[in-house]
Amino acid sequence: MTTDLSALPRLDERHALFLDFDGTLAPIQDDPDTVILPAKTRQALAALEPLLGDAIAIISGRDIRDLSARVPLAYWRAGGHGLDICGPDEAPPAMPTAAPRAIINAVEMIVHGLDGVRIEHKGPVLAVHYRQAPDLGPMLIARLEDTLADNPDYKVQAGKMVIEAKPANANKGKAVEVMLSHAPFLDRTAIMVGDDTTDEDAFKVVNRLGGQSIKVGSGETAAGYRVDDPQDVTNWLIEQGKR
Repeated sequence: MTTDLSALPRLDERHALFLDFDGTLAPIQDDPDTVILPAKTRQALAALEPLLGDAIAIISGRDIRDLSARVPLAYWRAGGHGLDICGPDEAPPAMPTAAPRAIINAVEMIVHGLDGVRIEHKGPVLAVHYRQAPDLGPMLIARLEDTLADNPDYKVQAGKMVIEAKPANANKGKAVEVMLSHAPFLDRTAIMVGDDTTDEDAFKVVNRLGGQSIKVGSGETAAGYRVDDPQDVTNWLIEQGKR
């Protein structure tokens, strides 16, 4: 592991770049609705286009419509942990696919009356945010896991002050592997950058396929490199764009 930016992978035309959004390209906020792509990061990505062409993808747990409203449409976007994928300049479907009503009702019952806890509807993914009530995390995880234990179509995954109830096939690793099997990613070496639990699935796939992975922030990881925060990611991207 390293926090030395000069020791991170050097991008060239043989690479495909996969980037998480929240906590990687953009700093995490207490209110996820306030998160934006910083101007310097947007400029750094644009500077990479002559080098990588269309082989740049932003992959997020956000609903594809939400993600597309926050990042340039010039890039590939994978929302819902890869459930929905849009190519460059492709608009996402107008209407999201919601989680089953039974799942929504069950999650709403769990968080009802809990101060500092809110549900974010991300298409079929439900995110329970508890950043303003951190002590409730273990209880929320236990209740959600117990509630969904008998539902093979949904799983619970914990992240940074958020717990998601998501379709069992919503997996960033699967999404990256699918994208790598098609142009413009085909036959390129993948680099994945992410900060949270859901990004570990993508790290493992990229590592297995001979690529490289970069973890943003602290915590155990399968990634081969580490940086401190989204500003480090932006600085690394800026340096790659100068080559």
